Amino acid sequence: MGRIVAIDYGQKRTGIAVTDELKIIATGLTTVRTIDVLNFLQDYSRKNNVECFVVGEPKQMNNAASESAVYIEPFVRRLIATFPEIPVKRMDERFTSLMATRTIREAGLKKKDRQDKALVDTVSATIILQSYMEMVKG
Repeated sequence: MGRIVAIDYGQKRTGIAVTDELKIIATGLTTVRTIDVLNFLQDYSRKNNVECFVVGEPKQMNNAASESAVYIEPFVRRLIATFPEIPVKRMDERFTSLMATRTIREAGLKKKDRQDKALVDTVSATIILQSYMEMVKG
């Protein structure tokens, strides 16, 4: 069995979350600089069995692609080219940053920790992954 890796792709930072091998728990892994994300994923996939990538798909309220889709679509094409044997799925990421910020605040972290954008990206990736897991289970 392999892990599912979720990616919250951003222009500067990219949040990464993973499942356990039984695909029961979604856990935030890290946030990496976006320019390093493919190298990070190659290294990670050499050490772990990756079954699937889930990439956040930014949409507007009317379900149309958001402005950030122009940055994400080329990344998805590079991801598919780099890992042709690993399926890439898309998951609506509307409100994940807002939910991540709320989750961090409700966890009782200090204000300085709550303002850590890298933490928000990692938590956002975790929310994307959890949503994907609930969708495929349902």
